[in-house]
Amino acid sequence: MNHFLLPGSAEALAQGGDVSRYGVHLMELLINGLLKQGARRDRLEAKIFGGAKTIASFSNVGQQNAEFATQFLKDEGIKIVGSSTGGDAGRKLEFWPVSGRARQYALTGAESQRTVQLETRPVFVPKPAESSVEFF
Repeated sequence: MNHFLLPGSAEALAQGGDVSRYGVHLMELLINGLLKQGARRDRLEAKIFGGAKTIASFSNVGQQNAEFATQFLKDEGIKIVGSSTGGDAGRKLEFWPVSGRARQYALTGAESQRTVQLETRPVFVPKPAESSVEFF
């Protein structure tokens, strides 16, 4: 499961900064991690949730994230078996990795705003250690 703030691009990653917020980096880590643990690419499936525009005055980065995730998965040949994106309310998700089952709850406007406030406060994120992850 991934949760990212910005779609990102190769150019954004090359400029440095905190790569842990970019979808392009996190998707690579997730897929490579699964493959490293023995997953088979031809059996991978995905569900996409989110992409809400929770703050009217901000650009629609949620929509950009949903579009990025959809295109990334298509480019990687990973089947999308479900999605729920857009709108103006955040979502709370429950996910059962063994079965692949997912359930979502729509958040009220106030709940979404509290979540956004928690996500935008400064958080110490340690730099990832060098690893042998191979990007494809």
